[in-house]
Amino acid sequence: MRIGFNFLPGLFDTSLDDFLTFAAQYGATDVVLQSSTDRESKGRWSAVPGEERWELNDLVNLRKQVESHGLHLEALENVPGNFYDQVILGGPKRDEQIENMIYTVRNIARAGIPIFGYNWMPSSVWRDEQLAPHRGGSQVTSYDHAQHKDAPLTHGREYSRDGLWENLEHWIRIITPVAEGEGIRIGIHPDDPPVDAVGGIPRLLNSFDAYKQLTEIVDSPSNAIEFCQGTFSEMEDAAGEGIYEMIRYFGERGKILYVHFRNVSNPVPSFREEFINTGHVDMVRAIRLYREIGFDGVLVNDHVPHTIGDTEWGHRGRAYANGYIQALLDVID
Repeated sequence: MRIGFNFLPGLFDTSLDDFLTFAAQYGATDVVLQSSTDRESKGRWSAVPGEERWELNDLVNLRKQVESHGLHLEALENVPGNFYDQVILGGPKRDEQIENMIYTVRNIARAGIPIFGYNWMPSSVWRDEQLAPHRGGSQVTSYDHAQHKDAPLTHGREYSRDGLWENLEHWIRIITPVAEGEGIRIGIHPDDPPVDAVGGIPRLLNSFDAYKQLTEIVDSPSNAIEFCQGTFSEMEDAAGEGIYEMIRYFGERGKILYVHFRNVSNPVPSFREEFINTGHVDMVRAIRLYREIGFDGVLVNDHVPHTIGDTEWGHRGRAYANGYIQALLDVID
């Protein structure tokens, strides 16, 4: 297992080069670079330029920039939502977007980037408007489904669960052989929060069974999981032994690409983010389990608490979480 950091270029005051310097100084070997579209502001941030797809030269240049700091670019996480929103929702430009996504996935592979992580959340991640208080006056993001179950429709109407599953299966059957042929692995992030639906959009990947269904659509190493342990531990069936059963099940089958190694207070319908060692998941047990199942990928921290004097990105919080992960690896090694 290796240590990494993830970063969303353009969203924070920290430049990409400064972020890479920070990652190298704090002992990381790998990075995961993200892209995102914000549900409310419609803001867009991308690791790579491009309005509808990504070009090979831009991807190669990004990889070389990472490598110039002595780091490895393990994965690109997400493309801007407008690249494939109609693939998810079955819109009129679905086939055009699929062709552009095939082009992008091929270029990611040919640029020497081994993993592409993405999500099936056209309305993105949801959290409460106000941060929640935590240890020593720190603040954390939280979610209470009671505040959001009657939220306005995000895409003009309600969509059916069966329809979104049909769209997902259509996509997986197309993109998996492409990815396998190019030697790249791709995986979907779970729906965060993993509730039934919000804003008129079903949250498909919100349970253990849903992920079993996903990985069985096409039996291939390239049809895998961006294993956000934080979101998996928010699922209803993560209580008790559930989160450890999920790690074991998907890990033994080689479906875990990389891990967002973070913690939350408890499963839905309401939860708050936590310091890495204060949530309901026993992180020592979890890291030992990853070792036992032979996971040899990258662990990144994520969603750290807002603490005094920290930056918007959370340099202090991420350094704390990174040091904790490094110590766990030292112990189990």
